[in-house]
Amino acid sequence: MSRWIWRPLLLLLLREVEAQVENRVIFLPGTFQNVSVSQNETVQAVVSRIPVEVAFITLQFHTQHHNATLSYTRMPGQGKSLTAVDSGLLSPLVPGQASLSLFLSSPDGDTVAGMGVILPFSGTDPVPGACNMEFNLEIDPNVYIHYNLYETTIRFAPANIGYERGETPPACDQSTDTNTRWRLQYDVYQYFLPENDLSERSLFGAIQAVADIKGMMANGKWVMRLASSDMSMAVFNSIPGQGVIFSVIVRDPLLNTSASYVPVHTYACSFTSTLDGCYTLGKISTKLFFTITGLAGLFVCFVGHRYFKCELFCMGFSFAAFFFFVLITRTTDLNYDICLALSALIGVVGGVFLVMSWWRFGSVMACIVVVGLMLGFLVASTILFTPLGDLDVLRRSDVVFWATFCCIMIAVPLFFLRWPREGNIITCGVVGGYAVVLAVNAYIYTSLSYITLNILKRFLNNNFSSVFTDVPFQAIDYAMITVWVVLGVCGIVLQLYREHSRPFFPPSPYLMWLQERERRKTNVLDPSHHFPPLPNRLLARARQLTKRTEPAGEHTPLLL
Repeated sequence: MSRWIWRPLLLLLLREVEAQVENRVIFLPGTFQNVSVSQNETVQAVVSRIPVEVAFITLQFHTQHHNATLSYTRMPGQGKSLTAVDSGLLSPLVPGQASLSLFLSSPDGDTVAGMGVILPFSGTDPVPGACNMEFNLEIDPNVYIHYNLYETTIRFAPANIGYERGETPPACDQSTDTNTRWRLQYDVYQYFLPENDLSERSLFGAIQAVADIKGMMANGKWVMRLASSDMSMAVFNSIPGQGVIFSVIVRDPLLNTSASYVPVHTYACSFTSTLDGCYTLGKISTKLFFTITGLAGLFVCFVGHRYFKCELFCMGFSFAAFFFFVLITRTTDLNYDICLALSALIGVVGGVFLVMSWWRFGSVMACIVVVGLMLGFLVASTILFTPLGDLDVLRRSDVVFWATFCCIMIAVPLFFLRWPREGNIITCGVVGGYAVVLAVNAYIYTSLSYITLNILKRFLNNNFSSVFTDVPFQAIDYAMITVWVVLGVCGIVLQLYREHSRPFFPPSPYLMWLQERERRKTNVLDPSHHFPPLPNRLLARARQLTKRTEPAGEHTPLLL
């Protein structure tokens, strides 16, 4: 009888043991491991075979957009766990310790798939986040990221100098001598994922390439170096839909050692939003607006000077629409679609006003100055889009930046005073070609759109001056540069060839009408001089329409 009682209990115990074994993942130092955490499941991450020379280890766990909880204990608690997309825990080791257990779980009740890795560090390496006074963990090796439409900010806790197993950690803020943590330096790196690629495979491949110090130094881009006395944060330009990995490497210049914080990634957009998420970034209004802009730019690029009134309308539209979009966005709380519609309406008014100014007054040079300012704006934006725009003197001072921008923008129209026709044709080719690039960007992301978008962001955001405006340059960007150059050169050469034997600019229709009217008044031999005035002609025409028609036939008496 007892045999039948104990047998089910033993089977149940064995099943529990098997379940615990199945929820256990073995990590080896430096080896990447794919882990899937099911709903209401806790996975035990076991680190084994830890070498004696290792003083502390960091467990990283990365997912694409689902949160995962990484904790020191099986039940997550305050100060003992972290819930994030890119999470990490640092564990100091005691003498003789060769294994360690940490725990993974899903906080939202969904299955979470991610990739983890263990990174070992020696006693001479700095300890990332060991002087944390801001975040929840006692030792926090994580990089925290926050983004909005304009900027992406990363923050991290200060590190401490290294120490061996069993030793007491050095004090963080007892003094600022060279034998304390104040000698440490922090290098900030970024790594761009392939453009237009939101796949999980691409992200995990990049994480494997830059998770450790050697990988990030070899593949990432060094951005800046912070001293221990600086604020432990950095601000970057937000690029919605473009994956970026940020990492911080802390260095000890005295011992020539270094350690890596947990890398963090962002796409500057939401994977869960149904309206404006990463998969639906392009609004219909934006695509419609820039599609029409691209078609108008293609027209201006090749025949803008020939159809001068159309060119003036397009330039006036662009000038007025940009200016009022900035004004409306800064002074009102209207949503994006309404701001764009109002800007387009005011742009139409601006284009008509510029055309009517030339039609009424006939001042070509006044209109050409507006056209030259458009080219100057694009040239200044392009120059500051290069690494010159990230110089500290330009990045940290709005006065210096806008003074430089305005000087470049105003200097370009001076060329038009000497060669107005050539300058106008060059503007048609360059600005028209860039409008085509913006139209392509509405459907396929390209970094060239940030030539003008960075300037727009700086207009709209008061704190954008502290942002690093680096953007990725990959195959699609070089292709779009080629398209821009080809369109611009072909448009300029074609228009110069077609217009070389024509007058520089078409005459004003209003001035031509005035001259024709004056000629008719003074030249009595001109048949048009004897035409009755317009009111008399209209009255005669009305009488003719209302007069009874005479019957056809002979009206003279017949001769006998």
